[in-house]
Amino acid sequence: MHSDSQPTPEQRGQYKTINLLDKISQIDDHWQPRVVAEMNDYQFKVVKIAGDFVWHRHADTDETFIVLAGRLRIDFRDRSIELFPGEMAVVPKGVEHKPYAESEVKLLLIEPRGVVNTGDTTTERTAENDVWI
Repeated sequence: MHSDSQPTPEQRGQYKTINLLDKISQIDDHWQPRVVAEMNDYQFKVVKIAGDFVWHRHADTDETFIVLAGRLRIDFRDRSIELFPGEMAVVPKGVEHKPYAESEVKLLLIEPRGVVNTGDTTTERTAENDVWI
């Protein structure tokens, strides 16, 4: 489902149980977030990542990272943080950051509908937005 169609409540992930690890197992490539549910104007996205991402920022929104499996490092210009399975962090809007995973990490992202994964930067890692699984 893409952003040009309005999802039903069931398609938005309402009225049902969503197994995040099952959904993420359907993703073959890295750095390609897939929407699994919506709440109000927020989307819940699963993604597999590995390696280095790009420096970017989201000028108008915070971004939440929840680690489902693996170890994630988020670099900031003045520090880094590490997240382990079951941990989360919120990157404040406007703060430049760069995720990094030495080996594959499975994440749940929470962000407003329409947020581009590379924020204010366009690269080969910029993913199509609003792709559902």
